[in-house]
Amino acid sequence: MDIVFSKTALEFEKAGHPESPERLEKASDYLKNKGYNFIEAEAAAAEELSLVHNKSQLIKIKENNFYNSDCPNYENIYDYAALAAGAALQAASCNGFSLMRPPGHHAGADYLMGFCYFNNLAVAVEKEEKKTLIIDFDGHHGNGTQDIFFGRKDIVYLSLHKAVFPGSGLQSRANCLNHVFRKIPGEEKYLKELQKLLQKALRAGVDFELIAVSAGFDAYQNDPLASLGISSEGYYKIGQLIAELGLPSFAVLEGGYNAAMLGKNIDNFITGLEA
Repeated sequence: MDIVFSKTALEFEKAGHPESPERLEKASDYLKNKGYNFIEAEAAAAEELSLVHNKSQLIKIKENNFYNSDCPNYENIYDYAALAAGAALQAASCNGFSLMRPPGHHAGADYLMGFCYFNNLAVAVEKEEKKTLIIDFDGHHGNGTQDIFFGRKDIVYLSLHKAVFPGSGLQSRANCLNHVFRKIPGEEKYLKELQKLLQKALRAGVDFELIAVSAGFDAYQNDPLASLGISSEGYYKIGQLIAELGLPSFAVLEGGYNAAMLGKNIDNFITGLEA
């Protein structure tokens, strides 16, 4: 699986912010040492972002005219966010992994939140125009992705997450399958619940053509923000479960704030996906 990446994603930083360039720098170094092929990321065009986001969303980010405590007003943030969305488009086209920041699954059609400015994965899914199963294993619920695709007949959104920020995804609704953990379940229970949701998705009556993965690694056992007790080897098992569905897939990085382990966790996930 190719890795879509650009060192440009390391340029912006706010001191003390958990969504730091260090996590990508260490992860990219680890994956390069593992021999992965890297593809240089290219920015999404405005018309591609407009497939998902309202014009007002694009304008306020372009003009840096917004306030959100989790989404700093970095200089040139539009360019950085458009580059992350473009990398997701590339990952979708080559069945690869987008290793970029900022993440995207909390961003809705007309709002930004939770470190997310544009919904990278949603832009890619919309551009692909395929019947898609979205699997979000980030430790936080992807409220933006759910809001964007809610009620669609050609897309199913599936998420397992902790009962923390943003407080959504407390139940399954329409085409959105959610399982919320009120306490840390540990790996065995987590994997059983993932299997159940995958089977439920397959019974939803959609003839899926593509799997899009919001690959957040903050459910990792030593993550500071949203741990669900998953070991590094557990991500290999998650990759295997997705591979068993037998469909083309691509993945986009979301969270994961243990910088020392992010690269290894991504490698284990991809290895499982390709097993």
